[in-house]
Parts: sequence; C-alpha cells; structure tokens
Amino acid sequence: MKIITTSITLLLALSAGQALASDCELPAMPTIPDGSKATMEEMVNGQKGVKAFQASAEEYRACQDSNMARLKASVEEGNPGAAPKYEAATEGYNQSVALEEELAEQFNQAIRAYKAANPS
Repeated sequence: MKIITTSITLLLALSAGQALASDCELPAMPTIPDGSKATMEEMVNGQKGVKAFQASAEEYRACQDSNMARLKASVEEGNPGAAPKYEAATEGYNQSVALEEELAEQFNQAIRAYKAANPS
C-alpha cells in the first residue's frame, strides 16, 4: 500500500510541476502483475509495459532538458518569473527518475515472486 500511495503522491506532484514547467507529458505508470499469481504471458506483458514506460520517461526527460535549458537562460537574462518554472521542470525531471527506479523495483519484486511460485 505504501508503494501505491508514494506513486500517487509522486504522480500528483509531477502533474503540478508539469503544468508550471512545460508541455512535456510524463507517461502513466504501467500495472505490474502480481508475480505470485501471474502467468508467464502476464509477466512478459508487464515487462513490455515497463520498457514502454522507460522509453516514454526518457522522452519526457529529453523534453524537460530542453525546457530547463530555455528556462535557465531566461533566469540568467534576469526574468524572475522563469525561476519557479525552472525549479518545477527540474523537480519533474528528478521525480521521473524516482518513478522509473520505483517501477523497476516493483517489477523486480514481481519477478522474484513469480520465480518463487513457479520453480523450474
């Protein structure tokens, strides 16, 4: 339950930061199968979802990189209104990394549970 709550909190924070920072769109996190009950097909589909999220998160961060460069230049030119947007973009970037790490850990736990439930 803690993982779900943390994920929801991070997604809400990202959404707020995104609205301030850019038109970059963080992808939705995929559903991870319950490894203790999942079939091999469900695990493979879960892996595909993780890989798709990772690719989309990479695109999101590339978008944020562009925005952060633009906003940093604006701050350096003396535009004080750009500073909060720059901070929000940076926070969104960092939180996307945290979400990706969390997703990887969740999937690794599912793999361990699958292997325990389906010994070869």
